[in-house]
Amino acid sequence: MACEIDPVKAEGFAGSLIEMINQGAMSIMISIGHQTGLFDVLAGLEPATSQDIANLSGLHERYVREWLNAMVVGKIIFVDDTSTYYHLPMEHALVLSRKFPGDNIALFAQYIPVIAGVEQQVIHCFKNGGGVPYSEYGRFHEVMAEESGQTIIGALFDHILPLIPGINQKLEKGISVLDIGCGSGRALNQLGEKFPNSVFLGIDLCKEPIEKARKSAEEMGLRNVFFHQADLTSFRLDAEFDLVTAFDAIHDQARPDLVLKAIYNCLKDNGVFLMQDIDASEKVYNNLDHPFGRLLYSISTLHCTTVSLAQGGMGLGTMWGTEQAKRMLKQAGFNKVTENRLPHDLMNCYFVVSKN
Repeated sequence: MACEIDPVKAEGFAGSLIEMINQGAMSIMISIGHQTGLFDVLAGLEPATSQDIANLSGLHERYVREWLNAMVVGKIIFVDDTSTYYHLPMEHALVLSRKFPGDNIALFAQYIPVIAGVEQQVIHCFKNGGGVPYSEYGRFHEVMAEESGQTIIGALFDHILPLIPGINQKLEKGISVLDIGCGSGRALNQLGEKFPNSVFLGIDLCKEPIEKARKSAEEMGLRNVFFHQADLTSFRLDAEFDLVTAFDAIHDQARPDLVLKAIYNCLKDNGVFLMQDIDASEKVYNNLDHPFGRLLYSISTLHCTTVSLAQGGMGLGTMWGTEQAKRMLKQAGFNKVTENRLPHDLMNCYFVVSKN
């Protein structure tokens, strides 16, 4: 029996699909506006010509003008009826400009061109299996570092650490801390500077961010912060730690189960594991209204899943789910798992985990 087609539904879907494609293109334009600092220049600026904006930005006018026109048709920037004077409303600037730290959504647009850069390689994996390694991702670590600066660094002392009762006093007195998947070490270096009596070790798979972390620690004159490049799946630690942290790092691992078990084994009996990871469900139906759902499943397809599979891993993906996270923590041996949500971070859940 032939399937009847509702022409109204078909036309409506075609229209929404055109809008999706347009919005995808706008994401790249937003990424450019963020990286070039154009949104920062436009925030609070009176209506100005493309030449004025180019001069203030130190950029070439012809490119600036075309970008501005893309922003206008995207209804992000407004222009007068002579198409001469451009203006960014402050209501838009609040979530687009670095002038408003903590509220900048524009930085997330950078993920679109980054993951799009490996599209052909991932399509190859669709057909042949395997995965795409971290080394193919260009600016991914840079974008992650910027995101962590907003969700972690800015909230670390006032909102994140207080989730662990009494941890500030212990850090001031002096304890040992391990950061899993430390990236460029911004969080660890901040902790090392504030708590000179404690000792900090950061571990990451990739060479480039580890080198940046070491350089930053050296420039800050830190003698209590150390970094080591290693594959956490097979790396074994002889030392025991009072506090272990993992900021948006566990789901990316080839074998999160083995990493969590290694964390359990190197954590002191009265120690605490603080894990920040994606706040989503393992069941896609429960994520239909997730504010970042489409972005996160796209990042999962084009980064987190394939990077794990490239290492012969489990390929859990970005949206592995808080349910699975809790199961794996329990399987690793942890008995107490507490979930926390923070108002500044709509994307992540903060798990406070202990052995007892």
